[in-house]
Amino acid sequence: MTVMLPAELPVGPQTGGSVHSWDLSTGVDGPGTRFVVFLAGCPLNCLYCHNPDTMRMRNGTRTGADEVVAEASKYTAFIHAAGGGATVSGGEPLLQPDFAGELFHRFKHELGLHTALDTSGFLGARASDELLADVDLVLLDVKSWDQGLYRKVTGQRLDPTLAFARRLADLGKEVWVRFVLVPGLTDPAENVDGVAAFAASLGNVSRVDVLPFHKLGQAKWEALGRDFTLADTPTPSPEQLRAARDAFAAHGLHAV
Repeated sequence: MTVMLPAELPVGPQTGGSVHSWDLSTGVDGPGTRFVVFLAGCPLNCLYCHNPDTMRMRNGTRTGADEVVAEASKYTAFIHAAGGGATVSGGEPLLQPDFAGELFHRFKHELGLHTALDTSGFLGARASDELLADVDLVLLDVKSWDQGLYRKVTGQRLDPTLAFARRLADLGKEVWVRFVLVPGLTDPAENVDGVAAFAASLGNVSRVDVLPFHKLGQAKWEALGRDFTLADTPTPSPEQLRAARDAFAAHGLHAV
């Protein structure tokens, strides 16, 4: 499938990439304490995106891989001690596959870090086998099982994500599935069960993160002059989260 995307800044291993920011995090971007680099640009337009300022590559800063790796190297001793690694997130890292691939290769082989790719999977066809060879873990966002609902939530098609998930399974690549529970949108029992059944069928999903919808990004939407259509949507209750996690657990998955 050919995915047509708007023209953006040219990026690659020689030119660097469009980087939004980087940070250290614990627990939400892969195991342990991690150096996380957020690349700018995303082909999806998720209604609940909490970082809408990362949607366009032009909103990032042109940055060379040397600079990113040098920054990560400041924390390698601490990261190793904390059982962590490095995660390339976004935005959508696979919008810049050459740059992301260089980062993964250097994080893994120069710094000796466990590596994780945080992706929607929509551009999974852009991830070469060489890139994936340098990725230890894929954090795969499966935003809905219902095709129409997926398009409503993201503006794009679900099929590319499912195809990428199956490819990762064929490669034996470890996957954590991430699913955002949005009351009145993604929470129908049949939708949750569909994601759970698919994830369980793959055989390589070691964990499922059921993430509660929140409105922490609303101010960013408003600052960009964009309408946050989920402003009146409540966060899920503990009971709703427990029910969703139980649905994944019923398929034999470790859900948190």
